[in-house]
Amino acid sequence: MPPKAKASPKSSKKKPAYERILLKLSGESLQGSQGFGIDGQTVSDIAKELREVHELGVQVAIMVGGGNIFRGARQKGFEIDRATGDYMGMLATVLNALALQDTLEKAGVHTRVQSAIEMHQVCEPFIRRRAIRHLEKNRVVIFAAGTGNPYFSTDTAAALRAMEIKADVILKATRVDGIYDADPEKVSGANFLAQITYREVLHQNLKVMDSTAISLCMDNGMPIMIFNMHKPGNIRRAVLGERVGSTVLPG
Repeated sequence: MPPKAKASPKSSKKKPAYERILLKLSGESLQGSQGFGIDGQTVSDIAKELREVHELGVQVAIMVGGGNIFRGARQKGFEIDRATGDYMGMLATVLNALALQDTLEKAGVHTRVQSAIEMHQVCEPFIRRRAIRHLEKNRVVIFAAGTGNPYFSTDTAAALRAMEIKADVILKATRVDGIYDADPEKVSGANFLAQITYREVLHQNLKVMDSTAISLCMDNGMPIMIFNMHKPGNIRRAVLGERVGSTVLPG
């Protein structure tokens, strides 16, 4: 009796919903359970997820925060000028960017760090056309030092860079499952909002991103997806267009 013919492999592999993304990572997402600094295992886990997304053919840019090291003007018990504190926070983001770059490179993902504050011995300066070229060459680009200016958050910097590189979406990784009408870590009965408009975010003063970032996204029609970073595979699911977290869209 002739052997059965092997079934042909399925060609229904899911395709990414986005070609180019900007992932906003807070500094706190790198600190793990230790509550401060950079946790090696946590960074390694994030790098593994990013490699999986990169292998899908998605162009990945990352804006990283620095709150795990220094929170600028919000540093408690430390009286310091707002602008000086913000610059210190920007330098903290460079430390995080270098740690993430090193981990990604060890995982086999070519990565470049671009800083809004020039430091040639450490990383590249931010140049929009060079960043886009890196992405086109399938390199992950990590943006550090925010916008390079005090009084602007890394949320606003993420929105700005997303526009500049013509990203399809901003993915914001958080500690909760998405957007709620109140802080779910403080209010047990907070309602989950799967989809909301920019104007509703501003009107209800929801802490999705700061108002400058939301306004910039609204003016340019940039969708924002908010999801839980601590659930493994969520970045990949978001990129594949699966229902993950909450989405902010035009009204």
